[in-house]
Amino acid sequence: MVSPRRSPLPLVAQLSELCPPACPFRPRSTPIVPIQLPMGHAPNPAEARQAATDTVRTLREAGHEAYFAGGCVRDELLDRHPTDYDVATSARPEAIRALFRRTAEVGAAFGVVLVHAGDVTLEVATFRADGPYTDRRRPDHVEFAEAKADAKRRDFTINALFLDPLVTERTLVRGRVIRGQVVDHVGGLDDLEAGLIRAVGDPNDRLAEDHLRALRAVRFASRLGFTIDEPTAQAIRAHASELAGVSRERIGDELRRMMGDESRALAAWTLQYLGLDAPLLGEHHQDAAPKTLGRLAGSDGAPPPFATCLAAWAVDRGLIELTQVAGLVEHWRRALCLSNEERDALKGTLITLGTLQRAWNGLTVAQQKRTASGAYFTEALRLVNAQDPETMVRLRLHVDQLAATPSGLQPTPLLTGDHLIRAGYAPSSDFATVLALVYDAQLEDRLSTPELALEMGGALLRARSAARAAGIDPDDPEREPDPDPGADPDSDLGSGEDPDR
Repeated sequence: MVSPRRSPLPLVAQLSELCPPACPFRPRSTPIVPIQLPMGHAPNPAEARQAATDTVRTLREAGHEAYFAGGCVRDELLDRHPTDYDVATSARPEAIRALFRRTAEVGAAFGVVLVHAGDVTLEVATFRADGPYTDRRRPDHVEFAEAKADAKRRDFTINALFLDPLVTERTLVRGRVIRGQVVDHVGGLDDLEAGLIRAVGDPNDRLAEDHLRALRAVRFASRLGFTIDEPTAQAIRAHASELAGVSRERIGDELRRMMGDESRALAAWTLQYLGLDAPLLGEHHQDAAPKTLGRLAGSDGAPPPFATCLAAWAVDRGLIELTQVAGLVEHWRRALCLSNEERDALKGTLITLGTLQRAWNGLTVAQQKRTASGAYFTEALRLVNAQDPETMVRLRLHVDQLAATPSGLQPTPLLTGDHLIRAGYAPSSDFATVLALVYDAQLEDRLSTPELALEMGGALLRARSAARAAGIDPDDPEREPDPDPGADPDSDLGSGEDPDR
């Protein structure tokens, strides 16, 4: 990856210094092997390769040139066991459809046909040369061409390789034997050997065609532990501001892929160095080492949720004050096309984290229990663990103690609005406040039966009604508090202090 200015260490080495040796997500220079599963049936690598090989064989027997193409070739050469194969061929779309029984056109204008081979779906594309990219995403038109021209239209050299799976001889690549023969028109094999991400041809031209390629370069470099070559890096810096013109859906999807990989911190570091984080963070942009992001752990073999990764990124930049959270969340909602669920999770996780870090010991027991049973407590605790595992252990022990109290963490309310109505109280705006106060008393074990809960609720409703009749706002913080029939002055949990402190 591109080495930061005035620093003799490569990015992998620098980021490794941020992560403890025992950290399971410590950046590695060797490729990580995630399995990318398509929608629907997920074939195993051998099944997918056999289906692709059979497809190439059918095309060849009909007199057409055909190869594995693109990312599947790169991944095979890196021993990453691809399950998603693409085939490039000289056959025109109509010839492809005539050769295979189950097909679907998904990009007729670009010569792309889906071929269903058993339970495996393959993308079979006719060799082509692309015209100009007026919309900075797709070519205005394409011309069917030869394999060499097809390779030269692709983004990076390591993605522009072809592989002939029907050749019986074995090819030695990167010190290992490959089944089939590699066809290289752009120097991609040399770049694989050197661990380089290099644009095909002029990097400025490739980026001008589609500015999202800047993010793709970062994703490939971080995931593979490769270096972005300097001309490509310079072009990315020069075009960084133009990333704002890419659709937010595509940017969000690319960032999800980065954050879904163990190399997410290395990706964030590289985005920062190349100036690509400014369009993503807007006015919240500032330089910071992605320490929390680097230590963020998944669970049950799955990566952390995208919203949690964004929250870790925000934490690393010090963006956890409430005034900052609202602006950052809204910016990311628009810039990354976050779903409502992701937006709420990001905001809730950051707010809960702030509570755990700055206010936990000052909360009442009821407030602590509400926080610990909240929807975003687990993800906030994941961030605490990434920052300070010892603090996470103390919090976890305290929550276990709270859960062991008679009422537990989240008991079924002893009093509801229906109970109050059946007791003869008319529904009013006071119900929500009173029910919350009664539930707090229940959480703090100051009452334990429905009868006591109803007694307390009735007393609170009457007190609030009397205050209004006297011209007093019952919610005025300067007013004397309502009598609490459930109060227990001897409770050792009511202060909210950590029992172990």
